[in-house]
Amino acid sequence: MEVNVNKDQVVNVNKPVANTKHNHFLRLIKLLLQSKTGTMGFIIVFAVVFIAIFANILAPHNPAANNLGDMLKPPAWLDGGSTTYLLGTDNLGRDILSRIIYGTRVSLLVGIFSVILAGIIGILVGILAGYYGGVIDNILMRIVDSFLAIPSILFILVVLAVFEPSIMVLIVVIGFTNWVTYARVVRGEVLSIKEREFVKASKSIGTKNATIMLKHIFPNIISSFIVISTLSVATTIILEASLSFLGLGIQPPTVSWGGMLTDGRNYLATNWWLATFPGIAITITVLGIIFLGDWLRDVLDPRTQGRK
Repeated sequence: MEVNVNKDQVVNVNKPVANTKHNHFLRLIKLLLQSKTGTMGFIIVFAVVFIAIFANILAPHNPAANNLGDMLKPPAWLDGGSTTYLLGTDNLGRDILSRIIYGTRVSLLVGIFSVILAGIIGILVGILAGYYGGVIDNILMRIVDSFLAIPSILFILVVLAVFEPSIMVLIVVIGFTNWVTYARVVRGEVLSIKEREFVKASKSIGTKNATIMLKHIFPNIISSFIVISTLSVATTIILEASLSFLGLGIQPPTVSWGGMLTDGRNYLATNWWLATFPGIAITITVLGIIFLGDWLRDVLDPRTQGRK
């Protein structure tokens, strides 16, 4: 007996999974559009990342090219300005707009990768200390207290004075000074989570400790990690700019926003655009990261998901 089956009636076992992922994505988009600060933060962060990736295409000029004939040109909308240099030029005739665009790369590299390094160390230490407790907790927390007793800015300055400042050195030194914040917060979260029923149930059936920490505890601390990370990226960008402003950060000819502030500090009274536009770039980027981080915290926090 031949059975005719309509193709539309064939059940696709992969469809529910695909629909689930699609619905989850649509839910995130809906929540993002409902949040004004989240939408603004996403737009800013997306724009900054896009600019950093395509800086060599978007920049109208070579950021390191000197043109003494065009030095200290004002922005295009002021008297004496030119559309060739929309945001003006600095004391060496370099295009301000192009330097801001290329400076985006340095700020994101240092901010993101130093936070990743700090997060890996801090989460590992925090989970181990909170889960096992006892001697392991005491040893790890005393190490954390030792790091907290050392002023982070002093430690960074000493390291940068010994080693030649570079992007890699900044990432490592900032990452190794910021991990203690993650460790303390994560430890506190783990101390609470490990007493919950699902963790005790996993232990009772013989689940390995590594599996419990990875599959049951880590997903429940991710929202706290995201909040700290976004704030850390923002503060790290400011820290990198501050170190570059002091001459201990990114060194020329590499362009950084902090270095641009240093170049413009002696011209604030006469040529304000040298320092103003890099400062605006730092402010907008930091605000965008903070806005997006607050939205992600609300979306990923299990305590608020039920109200969305």
